[in-house]
Amino acid sequence: MSLTPPSWTWAVMADIPAPGLRQIELGPFQVRLYALALLLGIAAGMWLTVRRWKAQGGDPDLIYEATLWSVAFGLIGGRIYHVITSWDQVTKEWWGPFAIWEGGLGIWGGVALGVTAGALVAKYRGASPARLADAAAPGLLIGQGIGRLGNYFNQELFGEPSTSPWALQVDPERRPAGFAEVETFHPVFLYEMLWNFALAGLLIWVGYRYAIRAPGLFALYIAGYSLGRLIWEQLRIDPSNEFLGQRVNFYVALALMLAAIAFFVWNQRRTEEVPPAQKPPQSTGGRRKAKAKGKAVPRGRA
Repeated sequence: MSLTPPSWTWAVMADIPAPGLRQIELGPFQVRLYALALLLGIAAGMWLTVRRWKAQGGDPDLIYEATLWSVAFGLIGGRIYHVITSWDQVTKEWWGPFAIWEGGLGIWGGVALGVTAGALVAKYRGASPARLADAAAPGLLIGQGIGRLGNYFNQELFGEPSTSPWALQVDPERRPAGFAEVETFHPVFLYEMLWNFALAGLLIWVGYRYAIRAPGLFALYIAGYSLGRLIWEQLRIDPSNEFLGQRVNFYVALALMLAAIAFFVWNQRRTEEVPPAQKPPQSTGGRRKAKAKGKAVPRGRA
């Protein structure tokens, strides 16, 4: 009996198979795997941020409160960004702009509103928003990476056709126009996931190895993630609005990367201005005494 598997087995094993389901049934409820991936990412990111914040002597309750507000506003910001930049991909029904379960969350919109909400909570509680941003940066990357699994179950965020061993199989009904006969594509969601995990580890190492002035690590997070986006946007073939031959998100990532690098350099090189020491005020009587002590004595009267 031969132990060599048939040729079709190698073909299946050579590719990442298309997901067999997008949701699971829990009694009368349908749970989207996309939503589960997002929740898992949020939990993992919060756990890491709590550990980092506690190591700095911070109160973990602040992280729980900030996460609650950040997630709520992050979802709103992410959906608004997607609707604005990809309005032609939104379902035409009245509920289309609110259909988060169908996918379509722009990272930059989510980060902008989510981080703003977290910073306001920190400020209100008397903590440093800059230090909190640095503590949260690796957790944000871990959460984003895990959340990308949701793109796999939704069969989105894939790139050009590929025959590599890690190529992603996509169902015919999920393939973009013009690629109906192509079976496997670059798994861009996987590339982003691995990039985010590696960048999170790098930020943790940099934070331990060097004295980085806050929010320097957060600036490096923006710059590093944006660099990855510049690469992934070249691979993606899903519909997107373009400008001068490039996807809009390419220009957003480029602008944010340059701005984050410039801010990091400026923030690390600037010197703290120490206010000059103020002399204690002297009373009027004290001034008179000082003048009296310093009064010249006429010659011959010594």
